[in-house]
Amino acid sequence: MTQTPVPVPAVAAGPGPARRLLRATAVVACLPYLGLKAAWIAGSRIGIPDGSALLDHRVTMAVANGLSMLLDSGVIVLALVLTRPWGRRAPAWVLVLPAWVATGLLAPIMAGFPLQLVARAFAGGVATGADARREPFLHEWVFGVVYAGFIVQGLALGALFVLHARERWGHLWRGRMGDLPAGVVDRGRRSVAVAAAVLALFPAAVRLLWACGGTAGPGAGRAAERTSDFHVLEGLYVAFLVAAVTGTLLLAFRRGRVLPVAVPVALTWVCSGAVACWGGWMLLGTLATAGNPADRPTDLALLTYAAQMIVGLLLASVGAHFLARRPAAARVRP
Repeated sequence: MTQTPVPVPAVAAGPGPARRLLRATAVVACLPYLGLKAAWIAGSRIGIPDGSALLDHRVTMAVANGLSMLLDSGVIVLALVLTRPWGRRAPAWVLVLPAWVATGLLAPIMAGFPLQLVARAFAGGVATGADARREPFLHEWVFGVVYAGFIVQGLALGALFVLHARERWGHLWRGRMGDLPAGVVDRGRRSVAVAAAVLALFPAAVRLLWACGGTAGPGAGRAAERTSDFHVLEGLYVAFLVAAVTGTLLLAFRRGRVLPVAVPVALTWVCSGAVACWGGWMLLGTLATAGNPADRPTDLALLTYAAQMIVGLLLASVGAHFLARRPAAARVRP
C-alpha cells in the first residue's frame, strides 16, 4: 500500500512580530524568579523573614534553588527553540518532553494563584490548623512577584508552543472523536489507561480529604499552618487528576463522538503533566525536608505523591501512543 506523507507547511525564515513579542515576554517574565534564586544561592536574605524554615537548611535550599533555576531557565531555551527556524528541525521528543514538563509545572500555578486570591478575599488566608503563629515562609510580596511571573511565562510559552505544534503536528488532532479509526489506541494501552484510572482513585481520595480539612497525611508542621491556599491547591490537584483521567479514557476508548479530538488531547497533555510533575516535585520536596521532625511527611503523604506521579506518567504514555499511532491508523479504516 502506498503511503502519502503528511505535508509540512512552509514557514518563514524567521518569526513574525507576534512571536518575537511572545518570546521577549517569556524571557523577561523569567528574570524576577531567576534573580531571586541567584540572590538566595549567593547568601542574600531578600524576601526571607527571620525564623523562616528556609534558613534552617542552607545546603538543601541551595541545591533546590539551583534545580529550580535550571527548570525556569528551560523556559528561555524553549522560547528560543519555538521561534527559530532550526527549532522545526529538532526531533519531536527534544521539544515535546520539556514542553510537557513546563506545561505540567506551570498549569497548576496559573489556575491556582488566581483562585487563592479569591479564596483569601473570603477566608482571609487565615491558618486553619492548631498553631497559626509559626514564622512565615517568605514575605508575601515574593509570592505575588514570582507567581505573576509564572502566569506570564505560561501564557507566552503556551501560545508559542500551540503555534509551533499546530504547524508541525496539527494533523494529529484534527476532526472529531467519532471519526477516529478503531486502531488508533491498541488494547494494551487501553489497559494502561484503565489501570491508571483505578490507581488515580487513591491520590484523588487523599487529596480530597486534605482539601476538606482532613489531617491524616501531611507532617505535623504543615498540618498546623494550613490556610485557604492549601485547601484551594488540594482541591485543584483533585480536579487535575479527574481531568487527566477523563481525557485519556476518551482517547483510549474513542468516547465523546461529537467532541473535537483536540479537547481530550489537550486535557491529557495539560493535566497528565500537572499530575506527574507536581507529584514528583512534591515527593522530592518532602524527602528533602524529612530531617525536620515537625515537617517530616507520613507514609501516606509519600505514597500519595508517588502514586500521583505514576498516574500522570501512565496517562501521558497513552496520550503519546495515540499521537504516534494516529497517522498509521488513519490509513486503515475499521
